[in-house]
Amino acid sequence: MSHIPNEVQKIVVDGATVDFYKLEKDGQSTYYFDTSKEGPPHPMVNAMAGLGMIKGTNDTLVMINHKAPGGLFAKLEDDVKYISQDLDDGLVKVVFSYNENALNESDLSQTSCGD
Repeated sequence: MSHIPNEVQKIVVDGATVDFYKLEKDGQSTYYFDTSKEGPPHPMVNAMAGLGMIKGTNDTLVMINHKAPGGLFAKLEDDVKYISQDLDDGLVKVVFSYNENALNESDLSQTSCGD
């Protein structure tokens, strides 16, 4: 949990295959999960589960992964914004949020990297 803050609370997320954590601050929630030690399909499955939780909110979702999830990014429409950051230890941190002015909606049921 080194990239996840200590003050988080572990939560249960439907469909998740890894632990999720929640941090509430100033009326906003940030959800965290780490799939850096997991292979496919875990990063996609957990990202879609987490995105479902923050859909239509001002909350954010933070994914820690072993690389940038290109297959996931390709499935997202303009309703999901994300910022990817390379971390010092070689892992990648992706912060997801929702764009309330989006024209297209992502299909969060797509949990595999294939078409």
